Amino acid sequence: MVLTKGDEYPIHQTAEPVAYAGTDRNFYDRFFFNGYAPGADEDGFFAAAMGVYPHINIIDASFCWLKDGKQINLHASRDLGMERMDTQVGGIAVEVLEPLKSVKLTVDAPEHKIRAELTYTGRAFPLEEPRFTRRNGPRVLMDVTRMTQNGTYQGWIEVDGVRTEVSSWLGTRDRSWGVRPIGAPDAQPASPPIMPQFFWLWSPTAMEDGDFYFHTNDDEHGRFWNRRAAWKPLGGGIADETHFESDYEIQWKQGSRHAQGASVTLKDDKGAETKVEFDIGEPFMMLGLGYTHPKWGHGRHQGESVVVEREEFVPAELDVMQPHHLHIQAIANVTMTGPDGKVRRGKGVLEQLVIGPHAPSGFKGMLDPA
Repeated sequence: MVLTKGDEYPIHQTAEPVAYAGTDRNFYDRFFFNGYAPGADEDGFFAAAMGVYPHINIIDASFCWLKDGKQINLHASRDLGMERMDTQVGGIAVEVLEPLKSVKLTVDAPEHKIRAELTYTGRAFPLEEPRFTRRNGPRVLMDVTRMTQNGTYQGWIEVDGVRTEVSSWLGTRDRSWGVRPIGAPDAQPASPPIMPQFFWLWSPTAMEDGDFYFHTNDDEHGRFWNRRAAWKPLGGGIADETHFESDYEIQWKQGSRHAQGASVTLKDDKGAETKVEFDIGEPFMMLGLGYTHPKWGHGRHQGESVVVEREEFVPAELDVMQPHHLHIQAIANVTMTGPDGKVRRGKGVLEQLVIGPHAPSGFKGMLDPA
């Protein structure tokens, strides 16, 4: 498959690029963004997402702001009206400025005291991740294509009357489309019953002279069924990618399924090794973007007209073993040491979602903690 300009827009119908078509009730098309102050000790993190669900005729979006240990989330939803190119809902809007390179994100919700105007520009051509296809027994859990791209942001964010100027902030965006669970869950139980299991790590990182990408999906035995580790130089084109064999080590916080330390070991085609180490900071709770949110889950019907809601909490005060608190992105300072001893430094996130057993981590049940 080859990414084209059309893949920038939420008009897909299958997990294939735009040229292919099909139908599935659980089909979705999604924008995701995160951004963070570039300095190793600088505070400030935002995230946004917008989902289009053609077959259930819903569009929803969220914008989140994490600063001084407090997370504020703005959620919005409305009837799609079968118009997939109208990418705005409840004051949150996404505008493609230059396909595969630049996107504008705006938020205008004065009644909830949240406004923003942010322009994203990619640092290199997007990375197409391997197609994600996974079944639970006979059922398709996910069949998804994703493109991921690190970049920079310019603009501003205003929350509760306090404006933060955003100048050359770093971050990541992705576009994903295909099939995964959305909307109300299926009432028909699996036969035979299957314990849910999903292990996910994702670590897009902006380094000094390029971008490092790593992700893995493991089964309950620790065997990966989807993994990629890649490097893209600044300004690199579609073919400017270096891929590695990879493995990871992770140390879990006692009483949780969140990491307190992690590293990735890369091996090139000559067997030379590079070590990537994550100095993990505070967590961003992904339920702010609707992921596993009890009310604002992706594609949930909130009403025919526009519905907008604000929520806020302190992540450090939450019960991290509640199922809807498992999914996080941890802000991380990252060090990459090459086989020649050269050290690169950068910043990114380590996204984590671990449900069910995972033998290398010692998890045996659905929610037993470290």
